[in-house]
Amino acid sequence: MTTSSSENTAEPGWRLASESPSLPESHRSIAVPKGLGFWRKMMAFSGPGYLVAVGYMDPGNWATDLAGGSQFGYTLLSVILISNFMAILLQSLCARLGIATGRDLAQACRDHYSRPVSFVLWIMCEIAICACDLAEVIGSAIALNLLFGIPLIWGVCITALDVLVVMLLQNKGFRYVEALVVTLILTIGGCFIAEIIFSRPDVKAVLGGFVPTFEILKNPQMLYVAIGILGATVMPHNLYLHSSIVQTRRYEQTSAGKREAIKFATLDSSFALMFALFINAAILIVAAAAFHAQGKHDVAEIQDAHQLLSPMLGVGLASTLFAVALLASGQNSTLTGTLAGQIVMEGFLNIRLTPWLRRLITRAIAIVPAVICTAIYGESGTAKLLVFSQVVLSLQLSFAVIPLVLFTSNRKKMGEFVSPLWLTILAWVTASIIVVLNLKYLADFSGLTGFIAERGF
Repeated sequence: MTTSSSENTAEPGWRLASESPSLPESHRSIAVPKGLGFWRKMMAFSGPGYLVAVGYMDPGNWATDLAGGSQFGYTLLSVILISNFMAILLQSLCARLGIATGRDLAQACRDHYSRPVSFVLWIMCEIAICACDLAEVIGSAIALNLLFGIPLIWGVCITALDVLVVMLLQNKGFRYVEALVVTLILTIGGCFIAEIIFSRPDVKAVLGGFVPTFEILKNPQMLYVAIGILGATVMPHNLYLHSSIVQTRRYEQTSAGKREAIKFATLDSSFALMFALFINAAILIVAAAAFHAQGKHDVAEIQDAHQLLSPMLGVGLASTLFAVALLASGQNSTLTGTLAGQIVMEGFLNIRLTPWLRRLITRAIAIVPAVICTAIYGESGTAKLLVFSQVVLSLQLSFAVIPLVLFTSNRKKMGEFVSPLWLTILAWVTASIIVVLNLKYLADFSGLTGFIAERGF
């Protein structure tokens, strides 16, 4: 194990010189040929956005969307829509930071803040990754249980093998990782197109659900699920991930080359996240049409949804497609979670390990809590664990969002690529909404301890 250092002069606005590149084995490994037209260049830059998007449609989203749809009908579609716009904005800032500075968000935090502050931010980020992985691993385990009857605890252990898949694909090239992710996303999308057709939702009610209402803020139960949706949609670890993987493209290291890379990376992530919006909305719409409309307001367990879908929709294939999409979602998310864990550990701590050991450690940090929670709470507590994990993510989100907005609005750090004033204002409004919602949540539920006790953990 080694800790790298540099004697080079630091860039303007940064305390330290650029050290080892983010995700070194894949850094600038995908060429962007010169002279391409718009669409061919778009294809060359496409990929990182879809790795980011899978975090916005992971099993944690399923739990919160199912709970929201079955309890409150289509009302919380507006929260999904607003959260998705927030995600598009924040991920565009991540691409801007990574391309303009050559640093991922974790490296930028380590450079800017003192060592104690950086260490605290790293701990907070690892907690978020554990919470995220809890949702992803449990979701995959539930899917394996529903499809093949594999016990949950064994399903959790099986999902840990994704680290081997990541190692194999990265050795072949980062494009293989992206291809697998896109394939699984298309699988999820196809399954939910069919589910929407089967459930025959009220189109007028669906459109009305995208209009925000103050009822969400006034109703504590609705606010709880809404914050869970926010935590499931805007993922803290995705901010670190995206600022790193945009650097896998070998674009020209000139002002014009970086500006073009920022434009195409933003288009890539925005388009991919609109696909994530469709998936999240589809889950809630199916839950509202299949359960809420028929008086089933307490369907929050994924297993219950799987069991009830086919009989309530009158289509035998509905439950199977639901489980297939869940498995694809869980495995997709664990792949990107493994990469995010590596990026966060290396960026904050500047520790360089051999690839297999690095991934094993980062995976263990995330998987061990999932195994323990599954062993303790078992099948009966999975829905509570999934929703609770998303609230933890939401509470941690401010610690990633605020540094991101600070860095990208700082001309000394970003130079000519500093965020324009309108973008900075929108970013601060987004960060403020996140902070205010979390403070309101804490006030409504009288602190985290009382909240956990209230929900039987």
